[in-house]
Order: sequence, then C-alpha cells, then structure tokens
Amino acid sequence: MMHTSYWRPSSARLGLVLALIASALITSQLGAQRASREQTMFVSAVDDKGEPVSGLGPEAFVVTEDGVRREVLRVSAATEPMDIAVMIDNSQAAQAEVTFLREAITNFVAKMSPGNRIALIGLAERPTIIVDYTNDTKKLTEAAGRIFALPASGMTLLDALHETAQGMRKRDTPRAVFVPVITDGTEFTNRYSKDVARTMAQAGVAFHMVGMGRFVHSEEHSIRERSFLLDEGPRVTGGQRITILAPMALDQTLQRLARELSSQYKLVYSRPESLVPPEKIEVAPGRPDLTVRGRLARGEGRS
Repeated sequence: MMHTSYWRPSSARLGLVLALIASALITSQLGAQRASREQTMFVSAVDDKGEPVSGLGPEAFVVTEDGVRREVLRVSAATEPMDIAVMIDNSQAAQAEVTFLREAITNFVAKMSPGNRIALIGLAERPTIIVDYTNDTKKLTEAAGRIFALPASGMTLLDALHETAQGMRKRDTPRAVFVPVITDGTEFTNRYSKDVARTMAQAGVAFHMVGMGRFVHSEEHSIRERSFLLDEGPRVTGGQRITILAPMALDQTLQRLARELSSQYKLVYSRPESLVPPEKIEVAPGRPDLTVRGRLARGEGRS
C-alpha cells in the first residue's frame, strides 16, 4: 500500500502567513489609493506688503474643492522650473514709459532666467515673439534693453494671451506663468474675455498682470473685454492683478513679483476617489496675516 505524505502547517503558522499576505495587500492598495488621490498645487504666500513668507507648513493653507475642505498632506519649497511669458506693451501708448519698461524688464529677467525659461513677446499691432523661451540671461537682457514703442500702433493683449496659451499647452513644463506689463492704452481685438480666460485656465497658466494707468471702463468692445479679462483672468488662474499709477514704481513691482514667484510652495493635498472632477479648486490662508494664491500643477489630473 502506498502512503502519501504531505506537510500540514500548524494553525498558528497558517494564521501568520495569512496575516502577512493580508497586510501586504492592504499596504499595496493603500499606496495605490494614496498615489491616485494626491494632487499638487503651486502656491504663493505673501504678507500685507506683498513679500513672500517662508517656513510655512500644511496648517497655513486651506484647500477646498467645490466648497469641501481637503486634507493638506505636505508643503515644501517649489523647485520645479517655470516657463514665463513676459508680454510687453510696446504700442504707441507706452512711449513715455519705454525707459522704465526697459529697466524693469531687464532686472526681472536677470532675476528669473536662472533655472527658468523666459519668452519676451511684444504686443504692438500683433503678438510678436521678441525672444523665444530661453534661460540665456544675456540674450534676454539685451533684448529687453532694445524695447521701443512702435508709432501709430495699438496693443493686442487678448490675442497674445490666447495664442501664447495655445502654444503653452504643447510645452512640457510643470509651472507656466504669464506676466503682461501693459499701459491703459488702445486695445485691438475681436476676442471675448471668457474665451481667453478659459484658454489660459486649460493651459494651466497663472496670469499675473502688471498694469500702468487707470484702466477706465468703456463699452467699446476691445476695452470692455480687456476690463473683464483683467478682473476674471487672475481669479480663474490663481494669479493676480497689480495696478500702479506711476511707471517709476514698475521696477520695484516686478522685483517683488519675482521674489514671490521664486518663493512659491509645492502643496500636496488629498482628494477622495470620485468619478466626478471638481468644478472649483481654491486655496485660502490658514491664518489672517497671509494672502495666498495658486493653481494645480500643469498636467495634474482633475479626476
């Protein structure tokens, strides 16, 4: 008679094996869920003088999606490079400000070009690339020093924003920033502000407008749509609208913006699994002495 022998684990050993398998499965599932739920934002935090505040932790930020608060998991200094499109009003309206524009933009690109890529785009008559995206400080500063106002020309801000945002969608960069530096002169466009704002938002661009002048509202199509965009654009893209009355303040204004962009935080928060992406994502300060603004990292999934 043939006897078959086999190994039978003890109940204690079997329980241990099953526990280890279950633990491994749970750990794997939690890791996958955690990775799929994590969302990244790039966020600025400034004080009441517009200067960046350092050393902040998760408790300094409140993230909501469609009004529902999400858990901020971690906060660190943002080191990812930026693509920055500096759009310059070189129309006839900027004639008196050209000297200030040259100095301020020269200093801005000198501060921001190391580690980032910057494009200079003229707005007179039609959007014109002066220098394509580069981190070559010498090339950028030389071009900024040659800015001049084009006689008998108007500005094409909305067209430039739309076209540059369309181009940005093809670029592989985690952070994209538009910095138009404009006067309140004549605007020429047939576009609508909502379309331009939507295009920028879809491209993952943060819109930081620096304007010189009073920007009086008008019912003329171009001026009306520019007014709407200067209000709506920063809000939907996590940027800001900065208005100065005197061009003498332009250099210090752009330098302060450079310090803010260079001191952003990378904020990671948790989003529950859902088949329906949020319509509105907002970041707010967790304490009263801060102003914060930001947007999702480019390419970050919204579902």
